[in-house]
Amino acid sequence: MAEPYASAGSVLEIDLGALVANWRQLRDLHGQGRDTAAVLKADGYGLGASRVASALYKAGCRHIFTAHLMEAVAIRHSAPDAMLSVLHGLGPGEERDFIAHRLVPALGSLAEIEAWGRAAAGLGQPLPALLHIDTGMNRTGLSPEALARLIAEPTRLQGIDLRYVMTHLVSADIPGAPINLQQARRFAAVAAHFPTAQRCFANSSGLFLGPDFASDLARPGAALYGINPIPDAPNPMRAVARLSARIMQIRDIPAGESVGYDRQWVATRPSRIATLPIGYADGYHRALSGKAAVAFGGQLCPVVGRISMDLITVDVTDCPAAVLGAWMEVIGPTIPPERLARLAGTNAYEILTSLGRRFHRVYLEA
Repeated sequence: MAEPYASAGSVLEIDLGALVANWRQLRDLHGQGRDTAAVLKADGYGLGASRVASALYKAGCRHIFTAHLMEAVAIRHSAPDAMLSVLHGLGPGEERDFIAHRLVPALGSLAEIEAWGRAAAGLGQPLPALLHIDTGMNRTGLSPEALARLIAEPTRLQGIDLRYVMTHLVSADIPGAPINLQQARRFAAVAAHFPTAQRCFANSSGLFLGPDFASDLARPGAALYGINPIPDAPNPMRAVARLSARIMQIRDIPAGESVGYDRQWVATRPSRIATLPIGYADGYHRALSGKAAVAFGGQLCPVVGRISMDLITVDVTDCPAAVLGAWMEVIGPTIPPERLARLAGTNAYEILTSLGRRFHRVYLEA
């Protein structure tokens, strides 16, 4: 670890060059003549939405999605003329903020369509929007009943500049899931009712499902940040995040001594125990207790004892080069987010989006 981090106890490096390379790879996979957006919800998957947006914008990305309105407001300065779309749609009373910041709601209900149409009428000009159709998620988006009403009464869209029709894939990371092709067929049938609007379909994993899932605009998220979009195959994306923590204390304990709360781990041999300043308050899940490892020079060292709020303890008995002040890899080439996710019983998305604010963050420019 480089000297500029000498005063830090933990460092999160975000490689913006790798992130931009991932976006370009996904853009090329999507194909010429099609646009590729970037999803920056949850503070850019925990890595800093403003810096991520700025890097992608400089690389040519002109379509960005967030989940919440205020996420989009916060990054407007980083992507001044990009289409910034809010996946959660138009909340009650949010029309002024959407208009003021030139944001595009993904309208997912008849009530939202009506409210956006009223705002357009009051402004005296059309307002842009996406139409979010539910094709199987049963979560957000127009239900089949609401969609039928809209198709029967197209004047409900009066005053709305419908840019895209979109839907959300249920099981894109499972290539053989029957629901994938079912959704593709449903989406094609629905989109045909809105011939002037373009189509927005594939997420990260959807881009790897083949030509049936291509559209005018893809919106990858997780793969941009290095998360594997095809879990049963080698990861085609470049790693973006690397988390390291410095050994703040080392002690030798005899066999029979325990480490950490509630004596969850007891040494079966004389052991060297390193303490690192990271814990579940930093997003290193308590569920990893007794399961995870950190790495030193590519060698795995088990996390022992219960993970606490601010600290973890690591058995470095078999790693004599791990000395006081040395840096250990928590997330990186030896321990990718997917490895921690499996051990914690979650997914790599949660591992990245849980990363806390106490790390010294370093951005490696594109």
